[in-house]
Amino acid sequence: MTIMADVKKIKPISTLPTKFGEFNIQVFVDNEGLEHSIVFKGEPWNEDFPMVRIHSECLTGDVFSSVRCDCGEQLDYAMEKIANHGVGAVVYLRQEGRGIGLESKIKAYNLQDQGLDTLDANIALGHGADEREYNFAAKMLKTLEIFSIKLLSNNPLKIKGLEENGISVLRIEHEIPFRADNLHYLKVKANRMGHMLRLTEKYQ
Repeated sequence: MTIMADVKKIKPISTLPTKFGEFNIQVFVDNEGLEHSIVFKGEPWNEDFPMVRIHSECLTGDVFSSVRCDCGEQLDYAMEKIANHGVGAVVYLRQEGRGIGLESKIKAYNLQDQGLDTLDANIALGHGADEREYNFAAKMLKTLEIFSIKLLSNNPLKIKGLEENGISVLRIEHEIPFRADNLHYLKVKANRMGHMLRLTEKYQ
């Protein structure tokens, strides 16, 4: 079952047992027919600034556990944080590869294998460095009567995108320890894309 985000708030579609405990899941469909979802615990609409992660789809990281990026680990960390807190939400957006799609993302990976960084690879394919938008994420939150959040993120563009669409944002640092496989990628995000990363820890 799916709903349009601009219709009205409805009751949770389903409970969702996870390795982090029980959540609820609700699905939203945008004007292009893409299905996005909110996975939430407790009643985040009853908190002034509930803990929220806005997470863009990453098949390689979220599903196949790739450590070429930190996406899958960021998603798990957010779910764990929210579960421990007892209230919060993950907004899962169908914006693969920073909005360029899976095919282009793998083409960009190929260019990175040849020496380009993650930003220049996207540009070489005719894309922007980051093509994601957050207007629909804001609509999803507002449908659940959530208008202010504590955002689990290091991305200033995400904060700006939500604020421009009427969501008040307080940021909570959400950094995953780097790995040898993704250190260069994270440095590019920090040094060239403005992500707020310290890069001071490493998995053993």
